[in-house]
Amino acid sequence: MAEVSKLPRRDFLKAAGTAGATGAAMATGLAGCSPTTGTPTSTEANASAAIQPPLVLTPEEEAFFSASVDTIIPADELSPSGTDCGCVTFIDRQLASAWGGGAKTYRAGPFVKGTPEQGYQLPLTPHQFFVAGIQAANEWSRKTYGKPYDALGPAQRAEALTAWEAGKAEFSSFDSRLFFQRLLQITMEGFFADPIHGGNRNKVSWRMLGFPGLPATYADKVDQYRDKPYVVDEPQSIADFS
Repeated sequence: MAEVSKLPRRDFLKAAGTAGATGAAMATGLAGCSPTTGTPTSTEANASAAIQPPLVLTPEEEAFFSASVDTIIPADELSPSGTDCGCVTFIDRQLASAWGGGAKTYRAGPFVKGTPEQGYQLPLTPHQFFVAGIQAANEWSRKTYGKPYDALGPAQRAEALTAWEAGKAEFSSFDSRLFFQRLLQITMEGFFADPIHGGNRNKVSWRMLGFPGLPATYADKVDQYRDKPYVVDEPQSIADFS
């Protein structure tokens, strides 16, 4: 990720294949699909989801996430920016949920540094993790650039993300690489998730990729589209079946 501000969208999508939860689920369903015509504008993306005040994010945290997701997913000819796609709304809702509160996270300890294969090894809930991580990231940004992350220009934001990814930033709380990995993952999940969760407004990522959405069954399409691209005019989300 040498130039985050110019991250090729195909590389971003490729990375989604390694993400857990929603990101991986979306990526594995794309084979053989063709993009739908047209790219929604930021206005169209915003129109499909009412903007609501944050549930748990403070103004500082919201500003950080807005800056970071727009650096990872800048507005271009393929899609609106990460914030216009609802990624920050998705993150806020996730951190306010039972998952964000660590309802199913084992936190009894002992806690020692593990291997990548062993997964998350900290006593913090997901919400606590991002609160501590944002504080550490902004402290590092002030020390390095003289201002918090959201106040940086596009080039410095990309440079900062690159330093975090490489583990070259000294964070007061935990390894900057871990923070970057989880920041990237939750951003991807917000971009690819079903719109009912607050992200992927107007199904922008699904339209871009040609993902057909969540029909009840594909059984009636198997013979018709065998060895052929499966093209849909309109992706279907959970709300379409409600």
